[in-house]
Amino acid sequence: MAVNPALDTPTDLPNTRSVADALNAALANCYALYLKTKNFHWHVSGPHFRDYHLLLDDQAAQILGVTDAIAERVRKTGNVTLRSIGDIGRRQTIVDNDKDFVEPQAMLKELRDDNLKLVEDFRAVKDASEAAKDNATSGIVDDWTDQAEERAWFLFEASRK
Repeated sequence: MAVNPALDTPTDLPNTRSVADALNAALANCYALYLKTKNFHWHVSGPHFRDYHLLLDDQAAQILGVTDAIAERVRKTGNVTLRSIGDIGRRQTIVDNDKDFVEPQAMLKELRDDNLKLVEDFRAVKDASEAAKDNATSGIVDDWTDQAEERAWFLFEASRK
């Protein structure tokens, strides 16, 4: 997709298309994971309701918090980012969960696996940014990776019997 000249951001990076593609894929999955986390936050039930409800709300806020940074990084590299829910749907690889009821343990496991998928996405961003000599993206993605790994760890620990 060609960038409209009105959106042409100056950059000295020679080839950031692969970086933008990797960032946009991760961004789509961030939005998918955010909505799934909020869905589970709203619908969790059972004896650990309060703990899970609060954990999932905190995690959703953290996921949403990184979306703007990802999108702005895409723009700083002279590219364009996601534009709609439809655009997210076309790019996301994290699968939605529209079930009427999900057991709390299944919620935690699914979110753990999805966060680990996001870690894979961030590693793809890291690889693309290093190949493009995009030091800023390469550096910032480390924090996003660490946050996703921490969420996966918390979900794993919370789901232990």
